[in-house]
Amino acid sequence: MKQQPLLKAFVHAFNGLIHFFANDRNGRIHLAVAVWVTVAGIYFNIAVMEWMILLLCIALVIGMEMLNHALENICDAVQTTHHPLIKTAKDVGAAAVLCSAIASAIIGLLLFVPKISAMF
Repeated sequence: MKQQPLLKAFVHAFNGLIHFFANDRNGRIHLAVAVWVTVAGIYFNIAVMEWMILLLCIALVIGMEMLNHALENICDAVQTTHHPLIKTAKDVGAAAVLCSAIASAIIGLLLFVPKISAMF
């Protein structure tokens, strides 16, 4: 199989990014939270290590949501009627997003609560 040019691969990836945020409600919610948290990071002038952790959390949650979106689309294309294994696959995909979002929320609280409480 011939590899596609690198630029074309990036174009496909950006097309996927645009499609995802245009068509996935939960993806837009995660993006809004990511913007909000980024603004908070700028406001509180967080340290480089804190930025690295924050960016990893954002990438993890949005990446998991993208994989879940792709999994759901594949499942819907393969099976148009209810099937217990498809339901399980979709539920597990959603659980992966939930798991990463909960861990990231806890990390966000650990990062920002001390900075917020120091204001008072």
